[in-house]
Order: sequence, then C-alpha cells, then structure tokens
Amino acid sequence: MAVRHQLIKKPPGAVWKVLSDPERYKDWVVGTSRSEPDEGRWPELGAALRYEIKIGPLILRNRTLVRRSEPTTVLELEADSGPLGTARIAMELRPWGEHTLIILDEHPLRGTGGSLHNGLMEAALQVRHRTMLSRLARLCEGEESPTRTTPPRPQPRSA
Repeated sequence: MAVRHQLIKKPPGAVWKVLSDPERYKDWVVGTSRSEPDEGRWPELGAALRYEIKIGPLILRNRTLVRRSEPTTVLELEADSGPLGTARIAMELRPWGEHTLIILDEHPLRGTGGSLHNGLMEAALQVRHRTMLSRLARLCEGEESPTRTTPPRPQPRSA
C-alpha cells in the first residue's frame, strides 16, 4: 500500500476546488493526457470521469469512479485500468494551520495490478505519488500548468 503526504500552502477548500475539477485531473495525475466527465457531477458519490494515458504510441482509455466523497475532507476513487485491473485511491485533506496536509493512499484491488503487486511496484507508486502531490500543490498554490513548465533558455553571450 503506497501512502504519501504533502503539505499544500492553501486551506482545504482551495485544494478541494482543484480536486473537484475533472478537467484539471490531467494536470496533476501522472501520465494522464486528457480527462473529461463521464457520469454524474464530479466529485459526487457515483460520479465518474474518463481519461487517457499515453505510453509511446499506445493510448489507454481508463475510467475513475467516486466511491466516497466528503467535500474538503475525503475523496476516495476506484480507478479502472481495464486489463490492468482496478485500484483504490484515497485522499484525505487535513487542516494544518492555514494549510492542508493531504494524505494519498493507493493500492490495487483487482486484476493484474493486484496479482503483480510487489516491492518494486510499491517503489514506483511512491515516485509517482511524489510527482502527483507536487503537481497538485503547485496547482493549488497558484501555478497554472505545473506539468508544462520548462526552464528558461540561457541567452547567448555577445562578444
């Protein structure tokens, strides 16, 4: 079970606002290239969104369903990755002074992902979660597109 946390320098309501936007999902979830609402009103209980993951020329079309939703405190999702199986993704938002401590907990439920889950997969999830939570923090704290930032190019020196 991969559990990771991040302090976000915004109150839980601001973090929830980003989590509540199905089109921002692609901006903080690693590997996601496109996301859109599928059923219901995201992130209400039973709502779903569809998204694409691009791996080279391969495009995976997946779906995530809201299993538990307590605005500004808890969001639990079930991600369905087709033949790879399903995973439970739980996010808990705790007030931490004026900020939010978000705790992300993910583990496989069914399918190939569950049967192949091991220490190496766990380590890969930890790296993925560190990136996801860092992107989420940047979104919440005001950077518009954390996945699309590029460092400035050095200017050539004139002699």
